[in-house]
This record gives sequence, C-alpha cells and structure tokens, in this order.
Amino acid sequence: MRELHAFVAVVEEGGFSAAARRLHVSQPALSQTVSGLERQLRVKLLLRSSTGVRATDAGAALLGEARAVLARRDQALRTMARFTGGGGGVLRIGIPLEFPARLLNSALAELAEACPDTRVQAQHLSTAQQLAALQAGELDLGLPRERPTGQEYDAMLVNQERLGVLLAAHQAAELAGPEGIALDALAGLVWTAFLRSDSPAWYDELTAILRSHGLDVGVQAPEGQRLIAEVKLAAVAAGGAFAFAPPDWAQPIPEGVTWSPLVGHPLIRRTWAVWLADSRRQDLGRLVAAFGQPPSE
Repeated sequence: MRELHAFVAVVEEGGFSAAARRLHVSQPALSQTVSGLERQLRVKLLLRSSTGVRATDAGAALLGEARAVLARRDQALRTMARFTGGGGGVLRIGIPLEFPARLLNSALAELAEACPDTRVQAQHLSTAQQLAALQAGELDLGLPRERPTGQEYDAMLVNQERLGVLLAAHQAAELAGPEGIALDALAGLVWTAFLRSDSPAWYDELTAILRSHGLDVGVQAPEGQRLIAEVKLAAVAAGGAFAFAPPDWAQPIPEGVTWSPLVGHPLIRRTWAVWLADSRRQDLGRLVAAFGQPPSE
C-alpha cells in the first residue's frame, strides 16, 4: 500500500519533489520506494526528464489499478471501523495556537467522511501540555511544535511555516528592504516571546538563531501568560517590540502594525502529529493519514 500510495502521488504531482512535500517524506526516500516498486514488478513505470516525470504505458495501467486498490482499502477501513472501535467514540486532539485552519478543517472533513460516528474533542494546549496529556492517556493525538523523543511515540511532520515579523508600521518602513526585513536589523527591539516551558526544544532552537544574529532574547514572559494574538499585537503596536507570525496568520492585522517576511527565511516553525505508538484506533489512523496529505498551496 505504501508503494502504491507513493507511486500515485508522484504521477499526480508530476514530479518527485512535489510528491515528497505532499507525503512529508524526503525525495531520496520517495525515489527509492518507487524504484523498489519497479524492481518488484520488473517493469519501468515512470519516464524521468528535466521537466518532471510521466507514466509509461505500464505506469498508466498501474495508476488506474492503484487508485482502485487504495479506494477499496479506504472503504474496507471504514467498514471495519464499526467493529474495531475505530469509530463511534471520542477522539481527543490537542491543537497549538496559530495552527492553520485550512489543514485542520481539511483533515477533520476527511475524518468525518471516513468515520462518521467519531466525535472530535479538541482543545488548545501548549507543546508541553500536549505531551503530558498524551502520556497520561488524556489525549489521543497531539500537534506539538517539536518532535518528542522516546519509543513510546509515533510522529509525522504535518506543517512547516516560514515565520515573518510583526512590527509597528513606521519601524517596518525604516527596516524593510526589497526582500523583507533582515533578522539582525531587529537588534535593539524587544522580542515578544512565549514561555520556554511551553515548548522547550522549539524555544531553544529559536533563541539560538536569534542570538546568532546578534539579538538579545530578553527576559522570560510572565509565567502563565499565553502568547495569543492580542498579546502580540498590543506589544508590537506600542512600538519598540517585534513578534513572529506565519504568512497565512488568521488574525486580522490592525492599522499601525505590519507583517513582513524575513530575508532568507531563517525561522522555520514545524508542527508534528504525535500519538502513542501502541494505539490501534482506526479513526486516529484516518486523521493522521489526512494530515499527511494537506491541500495544495
């Protein structure tokens, strides 16, 4: 199934790079999977060129069969979910602040179609809170900002965002160049930060990058303060401070505040789907698979 899924993605995307992004795997690993399928079937499935790939006659024949097999598998999983506890219960998921609604809505819509008897219970939690809840059995799926260590977890990368910077409009006008704002140009301004305890690994990665560009990370945010949009905007609008936000930030940006890209895209925020490795829930598997195929940009 994995090989067929990979083959279909490559053909549909017209190339290995786009298919690798869609499946959230590396391009060499995807190429190796498809080559393995060709060796197994002893037939050439794809023609590679500088402009992409296209299916051979054999590949075109397999494409129709593969789509039918994958669709039949999905139908079988939906049918079996009624007997295996894969549906009809509550699926508890943790969501971080600023997680893109387009990804969440698309995944939940696919889950609703595949497992109509499953009810989703979602709550906003920090990375640390999500991992603690997973370990305590209080959460079925987390979407933390860092990949946990330990064999008790399974994880899959579901989103990467090139963070930009929020600044007071007059400061952004002074600092912005044709490609955006250089990270080191923010020296002397105050970073509106989140608590390290909310996501230690992501905080350490972020602050290391800031320090390497000559920025002072300042003092810790007050304990218990969540870095919600209103906190970011209030700090930035007053002047002398900056905050980071993704390009498709859902929060309306008020007059007097500007979002700008960072030159060279030095800050990449990643979100992982994380679940306990011993979970056998079919509806959880369906939701994870749906996150693995986010809608195209």
